[in-house]
Amino acid sequence: MCSPNAEAFLRALPKCEHHMHIEGSLEPGLLFQLAKNNGVTLDPARYTSIAALEERYKNFTSLDDFLLYFNLAMAVLITEDDFEALTFAYMTRVHADGLVHAEIFFDPQAHVGRGISLSVVVAGISKGLEKAEAQFGITSKLIMCFVRHLPVESALESVESIMEYVKTGKVSGLGCDSTEKGNPPEKYKEVYQRARDLGMKHLTMHSGEEGPAAWVRTTVEELGITRIDHGVRSADDPEVLKLLVDRNAFLTVCPLSNVRLRVHTDVSESPIPKFMAAGVKFSINSDDPAYFGGYVLDNYLAVHKAFSFSKETWRGLAIDSVNGSWCDDDRKKEILALLDNVMAEWADKEI
Repeated sequence: MCSPNAEAFLRALPKCEHHMHIEGSLEPGLLFQLAKNNGVTLDPARYTSIAALEERYKNFTSLDDFLLYFNLAMAVLITEDDFEALTFAYMTRVHADGLVHAEIFFDPQAHVGRGISLSVVVAGISKGLEKAEAQFGITSKLIMCFVRHLPVESALESVESIMEYVKTGKVSGLGCDSTEKGNPPEKYKEVYQRARDLGMKHLTMHSGEEGPAAWVRTTVEELGITRIDHGVRSADDPEVLKLLVDRNAFLTVCPLSNVRLRVHTDVSESPIPKFMAAGVKFSINSDDPAYFGGYVLDNYLAVHKAFSFSKETWRGLAIDSVNGSWCDDDRKKEILALLDNVMAEWADKEI
């Protein structure tokens, strides 16, 4: 447990989150409510009660085990209002955590594949984000993810279909998620090249969570992607760490997710200190907070409990998270000014 001062300081730090799947913020309570509203029949063997579901989420055996529940739950997201409610619920929750900028993933293939139009999904999420900016001042970017478990052709179609929203500024980037097993990075080189050809500038990829450090190297060297989601296996190879530094790459690490999905048995096993020693830049994120037992502040607190960082270390991590964001320079300056104010307020306090 962190001290009250440490918790207060970490809550006050202005945070940027770069790795959060909006579908992964669907809390059991909202899931059951939307199922009722939309007349969706949930699998009675898996969805007996909110409490039972919360308990099940504590016992995932693997990424694939989690993905089963993640994909089943999406069935309750049907209307524009559903996506808006989901998004605004997340933003309301993280506002209390000190989040000031969010870069959020969504999985269009998962929704279009079950008959929900892309326009409904994007409009609903966008309304939630706009409402949050108006009420809380949280800026945001929306990142389309294609999923590894579907054919490459489906990913290419998804990239083509999303471009109208890229042109209007509703969608800001492209990512790739779902299971790494059997799906190495080079399989998707064509997808990322097509996105570049169409004018998409912000690219990221889940790599090095289940897959080895060599896959992170491939992501950087062959696909030319320098934002890596997870990337924890990079720590297994000093040469890959050096590559990340040389290419000014940025990792979006998710400590509590790594524990829930059995990548690590405890946050103390996280390679965060190794990244810091090597000079690798990263941010701390929640991934799928409704499933993994914690939002962004919970991840900060877990890291502090494991490593007892100083205020100056946290300041450096906060600066890195701002600089690694896809917001414009003016917004970065605003967030850094907020950070300076917090550090001044805490100058004479211990954590």
